[in-house]
Amino acid sequence: MGYAEVEDPSVFVKFTVTESQLNELLGAHLLGWTTTPWTLISNEGLAVSAEADYVMVELDGERFVLASQLKDSVLPDSPPPSWRAKGSTLVGTRYRTLYPNVEGAHSVVAAEFVSLGDGTGIVHMAPAFGPEDLEIGRREGWPTFKPVDGEGRFTDEAPAFVRGLFFKDADPPILEDLAARGLVFRAETVEHTYPFCHRCGTPLIYIARPSWYLRTTALKDRLLAVNEDVHWYPEHIQHGRYGDWLENNVDWALSRERYWGTPLPIWRCPNRHETAIGSLSELSERAGHDVTAIDPHRPAIDEVTFACPECGDPATRVPEVIDTWYDSGAMPFAQWGYHPDLGRGIEMFEQRFPADFISEAIDQTRGWFYTLMAEGVLHFDSITYRNCVCLGLLVDEDGRKMSKSIGNTLDPWRVLDRQGADALRWFMLTSGSPWAPRRIGMEILDEVVRQFLLTLWNVYAFFVTYANASGFDPADGPEMPVADRPVLDRWISSQLARTAREARDGLDAYDATGAGRRIAGFVDDLSNWYVRRSRRRFWDPDGSGGPDTRAAFLTLHECLVTLARLLAPFTPFITEELWRNLSAGRAGSPPSVHLSDYPLADGALVDPALDAAMHGVRQIVSLGRTIRTETKVRIRQPLLEAVVHYPGDHEALLPLLGLVADELNVKRVEFAESAERFGRWRAKPNFKTLGPRLGRRVKDVAAALADDDGAIASRLAHGETISIAVPEGEIALEPADVDLVQDTVEGWGVAGDGSLTVALELELTPDLRREGLAREVVRLVQDARKTAGLDVSDRIVLGLQADGDLAEALRAHADEIAAETLATELYHADLAEATLRHETEIDGSGLTVALRRA
Repeated sequence: MGYAEVEDPSVFVKFTVTESQLNELLGAHLLGWTTTPWTLISNEGLAVSAEADYVMVELDGERFVLASQLKDSVLPDSPPPSWRAKGSTLVGTRYRTLYPNVEGAHSVVAAEFVSLGDGTGIVHMAPAFGPEDLEIGRREGWPTFKPVDGEGRFTDEAPAFVRGLFFKDADPPILEDLAARGLVFRAETVEHTYPFCHRCGTPLIYIARPSWYLRTTALKDRLLAVNEDVHWYPEHIQHGRYGDWLENNVDWALSRERYWGTPLPIWRCPNRHETAIGSLSELSERAGHDVTAIDPHRPAIDEVTFACPECGDPATRVPEVIDTWYDSGAMPFAQWGYHPDLGRGIEMFEQRFPADFISEAIDQTRGWFYTLMAEGVLHFDSITYRNCVCLGLLVDEDGRKMSKSIGNTLDPWRVLDRQGADALRWFMLTSGSPWAPRRIGMEILDEVVRQFLLTLWNVYAFFVTYANASGFDPADGPEMPVADRPVLDRWISSQLARTAREARDGLDAYDATGAGRRIAGFVDDLSNWYVRRSRRRFWDPDGSGGPDTRAAFLTLHECLVTLARLLAPFTPFITEELWRNLSAGRAGSPPSVHLSDYPLADGALVDPALDAAMHGVRQIVSLGRTIRTETKVRIRQPLLEAVVHYPGDHEALLPLLGLVADELNVKRVEFAESAERFGRWRAKPNFKTLGPRLGRRVKDVAAALADDDGAIASRLAHGETISIAVPEGEIALEPADVDLVQDTVEGWGVAGDGSLTVALELELTPDLRREGLAREVVRLVQDARKTAGLDVSDRIVLGLQADGDLAEALRAHADEIAAETLATELYHADLAEATLRHETEIDGSGLTVALRRA
């Protein structure tokens, strides 16, 4: 069902009072309002708000009764009321029916749903076409008049002038008839929300239909008790959305007037004696012949008849089928053909019931989640599932509900062809809260591929490329305990163990999102820190790398194999590729990752001190990169020094300072005892916070901070709360009360985060500049190698032609350039027989790169 804004009639109708305890009401018109004139043919009552004030207004010789609060909007130019009373005094008043329909109705009742926000405060009721109307009709004992058939057309019970008309098409003739009889006070149009079929766009109606019911209200207390034994994710569903549904439980309308479905197994004779049948075997006994082999659906089942057990007349099956949600709720026992009377499916059912875990969209709190629980209690007085995960709905990239009619659905086959099943699964499991609505589209899934799957694949491809180039095999060579490996290997192994533990804990707690995000964080660490910082260790074509290279290969191999197992439930296809190439059949490993056990964390590998120290290193590096970005100094340009004010353990950081130096491309790293070494702090008032609090005294604070020699600002920069003296007394200042700026030492760049501060010396010596130029040349040659389609291990002959400072840099760093680019020969001239030649420039100096395979 969908909704749309439509323009419908807005009609004020006169209901003339014929009986009342108040003589002044006789002959007056109760002014009702409706946007569905077609329902007026079925009007059986009027509803008022018992506690609201109602008035009578005389206008053009007629008297009108309506809610006092709505008088001016409905009758803006009317005279003052001639009568006023509470709505409760109108209850029991009878009025002349608009159209003949039923006996014993057409009176005024009180109802809580009557709104005084629009209309007249007097609501027209047609019990056949509204749930609240039907409820009141049943309460009052009114017969239900339903002159509309299953196609939405008026039947012969309706007045002749609308018979056969579609209900919406009947509005104009009904209004015309009422107006001709002087019963329309005013007819306008109004825009409002109306339900439509979301597939074909046909307007819908609420209509009362007879149904078979399950008396689930009798089980309300037991359902609430069983709900207490279920673990819901998120938790608030248990006593919120789902708990409220159970608290307000209504009987289950079990039957449907359709052809397809599970036939309702009730047979009825002409005398309306009803017989419920429990199995085809029982039906065979009743029918007097074997029908156990027939299709238990329509039409075959409808052909089976038997003599009524009470009167002997022929009994035939009733036409209704069972609500398909009953079939869904019967899944736990129906899937095994469970029938204890026939001895079927008992063993399998007892092994598998109740379920450990189910999951569906959050709207199933009133669907499958409920029918499973209701049938579990009805049949077995038991829970049906122990854990339930409620998932949010998917919407399009603009946040709209997906609909074929709108054309904003996502074709799953396009997704599988373009991004693959793994991308879709990863998005479903890790992008946002599982129980919140999530936007999905092709571009969003492209981002999943770029940010995660390609990162993982690139690490795998890097390992395969270098392992093949170096002839690495994990089975060849000595074992290397993690504790004996270099610090970077020990750190990533610690992170892997932490990830395995947290992923398992997350999945055990049905938190696939948390588990997936922890794994994603590890993949980012592996790619953007471990592999990047270890890249040189993997290049060992001649086998001279020794234990360090083997440790790197072993560590990355272990990470990738464990990742394949961690990710197998999330991304089953890419992990199967990793597993088959890296582990299947090795050292007793199963042929498929999906046959392996989910990893158990090795707690002995977790090193909290190392993890904390590496976290500090990465914070320092991040601040250093910020300085380079803000000062526009390229990362390939070496600098002389980095100075760090680090509040943590300096001793723990010392073994890792080489990583900082390499990553920030500095010659040395030193610790500073105080951040003041990098420059003086200055503080100015934050007028947005201090102004409302101090008023005019904020000027005194500004003067005091202007006279500060840096001592006050420094304390604020370190997170302290301080007091300053002003003419009217002491004023306390917190760091949030001021804007802090640090005047840095000339020639340095500084960045800070809390109590951590990093400074880089930015002045360049000629040697540093030449080294930076040489590194830029290496980058350009590596790009040229890729353009030429060379393999990572191919040797080349290289020709470099340049002038000025760039030429000096080439001569000074020729050996480093040749080693980095695998050049067996390096010429400071053009290369006549080059297979690739590229002309470019660096910092305004021309450069020609020419190369060929050696």
